[in-house]
Amino acid sequence: MEIDFPYELSDQDARDRLDILGKYLSNKHGIAVTWLEPSKARFAGKYLVVRIEGEITLGNGHARFRGEDPGFLWRGRAKEYIHDKLATYLDPKTPSEKLPTS
Repeated sequence: MEIDFPYELSDQDARDRLDILGKYLSNKHGIAVTWLEPSKARFAGKYLVVRIEGEITLGNGHARFRGEDPGFLWRGRAKEYIHDKLATYLDPKTPSEKLPTS
């Protein structure tokens, strides 16, 4: 499963916001987010009954998620969830202090 999401923030601001998203995912769903490099993180956990495992890379105005395909029945819902979270957390109109962590 692949999702490419463009953003209009600096790469550092995008990373900071994805740190906040990582806290949210951990607190809400028990999904662990581990930074492997300054611009690459690993996601591992579950949302509902769908296992979410993959990596996200940042750079040049794009967040790229690459992960396991949860299968036909859950693919659409998983893509929608990840896309919506990226849209929320990488929206430059929303101040980072307003982004939820739980």
